[in-house]
Amino acid sequence: MPRIKTLDELSMNARSVGIHPDAFDSSSERKLNMILLSKFNIASAFLVAFSFAPLHAHAGLFDDEEARKAILSLDTKLNNVQNDIKNINVKMEAKSDKTSTLDLVNQNEQLQQEIAKLRGQIEVLANDLSGEQRRQKDFYVDLDTRLRKLEPQKITVDGKEANVEPTEQKSYEAAQALLKTGDYKNASISFSEFLRLYPESSYAASAQYALGITYYAQHDFKSALAPMQLLLKNYPDNPKAPDTLLNLASCYAELKDKVNAKKSLTILIAKYPESSAASTAKDRLKSMK
Repeated sequence: MPRIKTLDELSMNARSVGIHPDAFDSSSERKLNMILLSKFNIASAFLVAFSFAPLHAHAGLFDDEEARKAILSLDTKLNNVQNDIKNINVKMEAKSDKTSTLDLVNQNEQLQQEIAKLRGQIEVLANDLSGEQRRQKDFYVDLDTRLRKLEPQKITVDGKEANVEPTEQKSYEAAQALLKTGDYKNASISFSEFLRLYPESSYAASAQYALGITYYAQHDFKSALAPMQLLLKNYPDNPKAPDTLLNLASCYAELKDKVNAKKSLTILIAKYPESSAASTAKDRLKSMK
C-alpha cells in the first residue's frame, strides 16, 4: 500500500514542479491521499477480478454460448474500466487545482463501484459454469453406465468363459425362472424362442437341455427327443451330454422303444464311462434284461 504523504512533503513536491505551496491545504492533503488509496484499491480489485479470467477459457469446454458471451462482455467492460483509470491517472498528473482533484476522486469512486459490480457478475457466472460442469459430469457418468449395460458381459457358461449380450442373458434367465417355478409350458415356449433368436449363443446347449426337460415334464416325450438329439450332435463335449443321453433313454422307454433306450444307455457308458450318469445307465441296462 502506498505511504500517505504529509502536507509538507506535498508542498516540497509542488515547489519542484513550479506550483505555489499555498495551493495545498489540509483538505487537499486528504483528497490527494484519498486518490492514492483509491488507486491502490482499484489495482487490488483488478487483481481479484482478473483472477477469474481462466473461466473464459474453461467455458468453452461446456459449449455454453451464453456464459461465454457474458464473460467476453465482462472482459470488455473491465478493459474499458482499466483504460478509464489510466486516463484518470494522466489527468491527476497533469492537474493540481482543487476542483479537478475532487472530480477525479469522484470518478475513482464510481470506477470502484463499477469494478465491484463486475466482480459480482463474474462470480455469478463462475458459479453457473461450476454447476454446469457438475451436471455434465453426472450426465456422462450416467451415459457411461447405460452403455456398459449394453456391452457384452463376460461370464462362465458350462465351465467356459463367454461373452454374452445383456438382452441374450436376460432372455435366458427369464426362461430359466419359468422352469424353476414349474411353469413348463411357458418355459418351453421361452426356451424355443431363445434358441430361435440366439442359435449361436453360449447358452444354446443349456437351452436345448432345458427345453428337453420342459417337454419331458409335460409328458410330451416325442417332442423332448429333438432338443436332446441336437445337444448331443452339436455339443458332444458339453458337461450336460451324459445326462442328456440318460434322459434320452428315459424318453425312449416312455415311448416303449426299448431298442433305442438300450442303445442310448450303451453309448452313454462307452463315451462317458467316468460320469455319474454312466453308473446309473449300467443299473438300468441290468434291469432291462
